[in-house]
Amino acid sequence: MAKTARRDTAVRDRVDDVEHELDAPRPRRPRAGAGGRWWVGVGRVLLWAFIVVVVFNGIWFPIRNGFSLPSSSAEPEVSDSLDFPEASAAAFALRFAESYLDTSDPEVRLTSLAAFVPDGQVSQLNLPADSLAGENLTVIAVDVRDEHNAVVAIRADVNDEAMSLEVPVYSDGASLVLSGRPALLAAPSQAELPPGPSFDADPQAAEQLGDVLTGFFEAYAEEAGHLDRYVEPGATVTPLPANSVEFSELSVMPVPSQSSTGDDDVRQVATTVVWGLPSADADDGAGEAGQMVQNYLVTVVNSGNEWYVRDIQGAPHSFGD
Repeated sequence: MAKTARRDTAVRDRVDDVEHELDAPRPRRPRAGAGGRWWVGVGRVLLWAFIVVVVFNGIWFPIRNGFSLPSSSAEPEVSDSLDFPEASAAAFALRFAESYLDTSDPEVRLTSLAAFVPDGQVSQLNLPADSLAGENLTVIAVDVRDEHNAVVAIRADVNDEAMSLEVPVYSDGASLVLSGRPALLAAPSQAELPPGPSFDADPQAAEQLGDVLTGFFEAYAEEAGHLDRYVEPGATVTPLPANSVEFSELSVMPVPSQSSTGDDDVRQVATTVVWGLPSADADDGAGEAGQMVQNYLVTVVNSGNEWYVRDIQGAPHSFGD
């Protein structure tokens, strides 16, 4: 009887335990790969960071480069120079022209010309005896067409008439050869000189400079030891060789009004100088052989109370002044 009661109690306890287990919430099983979920988040962050960088660079770099580019008014310089041996071609063409324009001996002429033309082509340059004579040859231009070809223009007196000879020259980079027959053309025409530039004159400066420039040109030609008296401190003017000319007369052209905005008053003054030319017997007291008129452009500066010469050079556009 007691055993039966204990068995019933154990059964009920077991049933209660089972019912308690059934009523309790079941624990959730972890899903496969749940432990690496945070790696997915990290990967997404890195991906978005990469996209942001790409987009930023795509927008910023063109803008930044636009800031650094020069304005449209300052186009980059494009070099048009070609790798053609201009100096060598000019000398080559000049030597050719000397032989080409000398027809005094046709046989010797063709032998000489053979060194300038392709093999078998020299006969195409044959000319009758004494048909052409060239003097005073000089190169006046080299027209480079490309890195292998150029046309050299040579000025010459041909049969006592001023003409030009254009010589086509080919270069392979190491050697030169005539690429075709030369062509005789008219000499360059004479240009028509336009009127000189106009400017406001300064009569007071011209009066002051008369004595200064007279003393300067006397020292420039005859008294080099006194030249520093007239030359600006720090500047250098080399005097003419001793006894080459003698100063005779100076004419100062209108002096431009002051245009410099710095501390110094700088002008460029056109002058006409009459030089006396010593005779071959000047040592015997024979005096001058004659006179020579020349024009100079003298740069002068007034650094306070006195004018000095800074530079001297030949004067452009002196005819008609």
